[in-house]
Amino acid sequence: MTAGGDVNQLISVQPNDLKFIFELDKPSFCNLQVTNNTEHHVAFKVKTTSPKKYFVRPNTGILLPHDSCVITVTLQPKREYPPNMQCKDKFLLQCTIVPRNTNPDVLPVDTFNKDGTKEIQECKLKVIYETNSDDGGFNSFTSQSPDSTTAIQHLKDERDTAVRQTVQLQQELDFLKRQRKRSNGSSFSFVFASLVGLIGITVGFLLNLSLSSPSTA
Repeated sequence: MTAGGDVNQLISVQPNDLKFIFELDKPSFCNLQVTNNTEHHVAFKVKTTSPKKYFVRPNTGILLPHDSCVITVTLQPKREYPPNMQCKDKFLLQCTIVPRNTNPDVLPVDTFNKDGTKEIQECKLKVIYETNSDDGGFNSFTSQSPDSTTAIQHLKDERDTAVRQTVQLQQELDFLKRQRKRSNGSSFSFVFASLVGLIGITVGFLLNLSLSSPSTA
C-alpha cells in the first residue's frame, strides 16, 4: 500500500511524506489524514524506526466505514542540525479489517500479526526536513542524488588536500626557523672565538716584547 488513494486499499493517507520544518530547540509537527475506504471497521497502527525522536498521537485506533482521522506526528526539539540536513527515519502505517465489536482503545496484541489468516496492508512514509528560506518559502532536503554526492566528496577531498598542504608548510616554516637560530648561534661562536684568539695573540706579543727588552740595571 502506498500513500494516497486506491480502490484496492483499505485506507488512504495524505500527504505522501512527513515534512517537518526543522528549527533548533523547537518541536515540529506534521499531520496525516487517514481515511477508511471500505464498508468495514479498519484498525491502524503507526510505527517508526526512531521512536525516541517522535511523538505520535494517536498511534493506534479503529476507523469506522468511510470515516477519517488526523494523526499528529511531533518531531522532538533538537540541539543540532543533522549532517547535510538528511533524515533516514521511516514511518510504517499498518491497517487491517477487524470485527465491529473490537475495542478501539485496547487492540488485541495479535491484530497486526502476519499469520496468513487476515490481510494486513502497509504504507511506508519517508521523512523530509525543511527550513525557512529567505524568500518566505521552504527549502526541502531529501536523499542526495549521485551527482550531488560526488560533488560533496570532491569538495571534501579538496579540503583535506588544503589541510595537508597547510600542515606541510607549517612544518617547513618551523624547520627554517630552527636552521636560522642555529646559523645565528654559529656566527656568534665564530666571532667570539676570533676575538678571543686576537686578544691571545696581542697578549702574547706584548709578553714577548717585554721579555726581550734589555735591562737598564
